[in-house]
Amino acid sequence: MTVESVRPKDTTASAEPPVAGGAVPLLGHGWRLVRDPLAFLSQLRDHGDVVRLKLGPKTVYAVTTPALTGAVALSPDYIIAGPLWESLESLLGKEGVATANGKLHRRQRRTIQPAFRLDAIPAYGPIMAEESHALVERWRAAGGVLDITYESFRVAVRVAARCLMRGSYMDARADRICADLTTLFAGMYQRMVVPLGPLYKVPLPANREFNRALADLHVLVDEIVADRRAGGQKPDDLLTALLEAKDDNGDPIGEQEIHDQVIAILTPGAETVGSTVMSLLLVLTEHPELGDKIRDEVESVVGDRPVAFEDVRKLTYTANVVTETLRLYPAVWILTRRAVADTELGGYRIPKGADLIYSPYAIQRDRRSYERNEDFDPDRWLPERSKDVPKYAMSPFSVGNRKCPSDHFSMAELTLVTAAVAHAYRFEHAAHSDARPRIGITLRPRRLMLRALAR
Repeated sequence: MTVESVRPKDTTASAEPPVAGGAVPLLGHGWRLVRDPLAFLSQLRDHGDVVRLKLGPKTVYAVTTPALTGAVALSPDYIIAGPLWESLESLLGKEGVATANGKLHRRQRRTIQPAFRLDAIPAYGPIMAEESHALVERWRAAGGVLDITYESFRVAVRVAARCLMRGSYMDARADRICADLTTLFAGMYQRMVVPLGPLYKVPLPANREFNRALADLHVLVDEIVADRRAGGQKPDDLLTALLEAKDDNGDPIGEQEIHDQVIAILTPGAETVGSTVMSLLLVLTEHPELGDKIRDEVESVVGDRPVAFEDVRKLTYTANVVTETLRLYPAVWILTRRAVADTELGGYRIPKGADLIYSPYAIQRDRRSYERNEDFDPDRWLPERSKDVPKYAMSPFSVGNRKCPSDHFSMAELTLVTAAVAHAYRFEHAAHSDARPRIGITLRPRRLMLRALAR
């Protein structure tokens, strides 16, 4: 299905999508999205390719098929907006690459894209390898029970900061960033699915903690920018590119845009990659045979020396484990868009201003797209099998002009971390480990407590 095939020829002839069942007064379907959102979104396709939901007073259109979600992502008729982005606005602002649209977004992509070109990524390799092996040694020295939430976000923040902002000064701030983002992403999901704006201003403990974390993260970003300027150095990194960027008139970009862009760098670097590292460690714990195969692959590729960035392309089985983890446990599990014109999608009328929602989690687990859809099977990504996956049924980094610019960077980082830790350790759950999904703006295990057992 092409984008053109879902755009309107005569919107007046289009039908309204069906309304999903299970709504309750006042909250609509919001209570379902709070109570068990993964199950709720996963069953929506049984009710139609496009389904109407009620979130409080708002009507939202849920898109449930790979072809239509791809069309929405690629069409200029739908922009970055809607409940998800409204809930993120207090964190990401309006002037960062994650939330901007149109000419501003295109200019910002041109500024940051050179840092993520394929030919630029090998320069980050030594840092990725160093942090991966430091993680292995840290666990060897620590012994005992590991708090995997802390460990995963710590390595993700360090890699992002050292690669993209050349920041040893980030060491002292990594813990604060991780703690702040944990609080913020939990609170933002609640604000998205139950949009009761004035109630979130009541000085309840949860609201006070959310506001404290938000204020602290913005202070951290201002400190990072001030430290770079005070140091007078201009390393060839993304932060320097931002500080020297020009707007469409040739003038330096404003302070707010710089601030929002740094937030947009740190947030995916910490939250989405950290969440995926957690899910990878859960997979290695619950499927120890995968770790054994990764160890064997690493040894066949590198022999006795430590695994390095240059080995990543040869670690095909390890990369397939990462890809299958991204399929079953996508950190970005829910997305929203907004229609900027009256349009048609899947034979249904979508009015201008309507908000749309779709779930990579639901799309990537759909039995219509995958055999044994709930099984963890890295071999489904072998070339002879992956060709059978429908287009847009696997898009963990999105598609089109909103595709994550750091997709190759993130895959290299995740493959290297997985190879290093699986080669060194087997894992088992410790007391009080809770592998159930934690539902926030991102998806990750709730509270993963593991023992790392040396091989």
